[in-house]
Amino acid sequence: MRKRTFLGLAVAAVLGAAGTTGAAHAEMAAEITKPVTITFYNYNLATASAGADATREMIAKFEQENPLIKVKTVGVPSNDIITRLQADMAAGMQPDVAQLVFRDLIYLASDLGAQPLEDMAGAKGYAALTDGLIPRGVDLGKINGKTYGLAYTFSTPILYYNADLFRKAGLDPETPPKTWAEVKTAAEAIVAKTGVDGFFPGAYGPTDGTFVYQAILMSNGGKVRDGNTLTFADKNGIEAVQMLRDMVDSGAHARLDPANPQEAFAAGRLGMYLYTSALQNSLSKSADGKWELRVTGMPAFGTKPTAPTNSGSALYAFSQDPVKQRAAYELMKFLTSDYGYTIITSKIGYLPLRLNIVDDPKLLGPWTATHPLIRPNLEQLSRLTPNVAFPGPNYRQAEAMMKEAVSEAVLGPNDVVKTLTEAQANAQALMP
Repeated sequence: MRKRTFLGLAVAAVLGAAGTTGAAHAEMAAEITKPVTITFYNYNLATASAGADATREMIAKFEQENPLIKVKTVGVPSNDIITRLQADMAAGMQPDVAQLVFRDLIYLASDLGAQPLEDMAGAKGYAALTDGLIPRGVDLGKINGKTYGLAYTFSTPILYYNADLFRKAGLDPETPPKTWAEVKTAAEAIVAKTGVDGFFPGAYGPTDGTFVYQAILMSNGGKVRDGNTLTFADKNGIEAVQMLRDMVDSGAHARLDPANPQEAFAAGRLGMYLYTSALQNSLSKSADGKWELRVTGMPAFGTKPTAPTNSGSALYAFSQDPVKQRAAYELMKFLTSDYGYTIITSKIGYLPLRLNIVDDPKLLGPWTATHPLIRPNLEQLSRLTPNVAFPGPNYRQAEAMMKEAVSEAVLGPNDVVKTLTEAQANAQALMP
């Protein structure tokens, strides 16, 4: 078994004690009076996309406005960033702040020493950091009442659809599907009348498809786990996956490579695609002048309310030095400010978690007016649901078992019930 650091054990003790104030964590310095350099681990910087350019733009402006703070960036792909953090910590290179996904929340707090922001910043500092952010977003980064991950880049699953293919199939693009039954009917019509694929969800990908699957599961009343007991193979969970499998069997659900289904949609060869709203900017560019892109909310199971999960990241502070903690705090506050979300939404494609900027003519308003496709996703923020993290040191292996079982149950030849129940039993053996 992997040995925990003393710091990891201390944080775990804080997490396990009800009503704990987090006294083991020092409060940051009141101000910065001399030059300081902090490290910022960021996965957007590891991409060859607008996300990297926009992040560099924000950091440059931050350094301009905070001349005593130098930000040393470390760009690492999202799937590798935890391993890099662990390796650098083991080598004595203490990270200061990092952009990390919510699936790692419990592990970051219990084992890697992420700071509870209420303790690090104090009551007034914490209020200045979070006031104005959508409360549901802030709550997703909490464990036992303390905030370890500050909501940063968010998206939810939305249904992209090709309006041109809808028209060719005799469907009305003004009334897109609202339920899974309507998705199935529309997809079958697209396949029959246009010869291209009807529908595919980004729920089975090798890196981040779990959040789409979780949204489908929870929209049917299911849950990934109840405490440390896995429940994804209960009645509601089986019904949700069986629905997808039935669509595959009818031909409505395409059999595409789960690693990159958006390629088919971007090329106009897929009628509907359920995936993160973060793709909206890139898909709009792919469709421009070739076909008409539309979006709508994620489909529902009949009259049940949908439960759109968050895909994206939070900012975590790891600094132990009070001055570096202050610098990390200032960076986190800047990146999640009105200015920060104006850049994040307009240039990267994630959702603005400060809704006051959406129609402000001095901030995001002009962009929103010319990008109405964001509206369905803003509406889903009112029902934002956690992308549930798994507890324990084997959390990623347990999550992978679930994801692989869902993919096999939907796209493979085996029975849905048998596949899910066996995977749940095997993954349960890895739970704490």
